[in-house]
Amino acid sequence: MNKSKRPFTKSKRSFRRRLPPIQSGDRIDYRNMSLIGRFISEQGKILSRRVNRVTLKQQRLITIAIKQARILSLLPFLNNQKQFER
Repeated sequence: MNKSKRPFTKSKRSFRRRLPPIQSGDRIDYRNMSLIGRFISEQGKILSRRVNRVTLKQQRLITIAIKQARILSLLPFLNNQKQFER
């Protein structure tokens, strides 16, 4: 029996790399509402770094920008408008 061949080998799966949500030219700023809006949930919460797929440095800058926008009334702190459907 040939020892070089192993019966259980890992299959080499090809996977498509996801594009980063923040491009190199984008400035993370409290005025850039189109960028900041992508990182907030429906309830108005800041999404986690795992969900956003951003680096730690980018997540910190996003968080600071969102908080600044909330203080300046550009974003709501909460979005409690529940839709009543009957």
